[in-house]
Amino acid sequence: MDPLSAISEELAEIDGQITDILRALSNGFQKLEKIKDSNRQSRQLEELTDKMRECKRLIKEFDKEVKALEGRNDRETNRMLSEKKQSMIKELNSYVALKKQYATNIENKRIELFEGPNAGFEEDNVLLASSMTNQQLVDHGNRMMDETDQAIERGKKIVHETIDVGTETAAALKAQTEQMSRIVDELDSIHFSLKKASKLVKELGRQFATDKCIMALLFLIVVGVIAIIIVKLVHPENKDIRDIPGLAPPVMNRKLLSSYS
Repeated sequence: MDPLSAISEELAEIDGQITDILRALSNGFQKLEKIKDSNRQSRQLEELTDKMRECKRLIKEFDKEVKALEGRNDRETNRMLSEKKQSMIKELNSYVALKKQYATNIENKRIELFEGPNAGFEEDNVLLASSMTNQQLVDHGNRMMDETDQAIERGKKIVHETIDVGTETAAALKAQTEQMSRIVDELDSIHFSLKKASKLVKELGRQFATDKCIMALLFLIVVGVIAIIIVKLVHPENKDIRDIPGLAPPVMNRKLLSSYS
């Protein structure tokens, strides 16, 4: 059982949180030693700095709780709590020193990165200028101006090329937009034509069905007429069948009125 639990549950809880943070700081700095990239080192160092701030806050809370319990505890207990607090502060200070060391190293790397091989270039230029004659200084100044003018011209060229590319891109986007509008209009026209064609097919279907009925009726009428004609020709004396004009057989006994006169 944790001896601090017998003194104060809150004190034991704070001590546990501080122990966890100090362990995380130890692991974090071990991990930091293996990181070579300065940007990643900076991010890792920021995380460790936040943990150190939290640890410092908890140590203050621990000290406040110890002072609140100081009158109730015996001398030996107070001495043990004071030594524990000092041990926490000492370990935290060691991590703060490591943090400062790593921060300095990272800053030195960044300075070397920005200055690079040109470090001390201005001093060399001063020494070089002091050894030049007036004419050499003028010539050197003219060359620097020419180089500056050339750099400006290159910059202008790049700007003009960028503007041209932007103009061409805008024109291409406009053409594509117009093409898309035409495609949408054509799709609308096709949709309308399909609806119209579908309606026409339905009307033709209904008309064709009507024509079929009419043709069937005409066929039945023709068949009936042919049947009557056949029956009339086969049985001309059949009085049940009415004569069809133009097909009645000639009357043999018909006499002219002039024969009786």
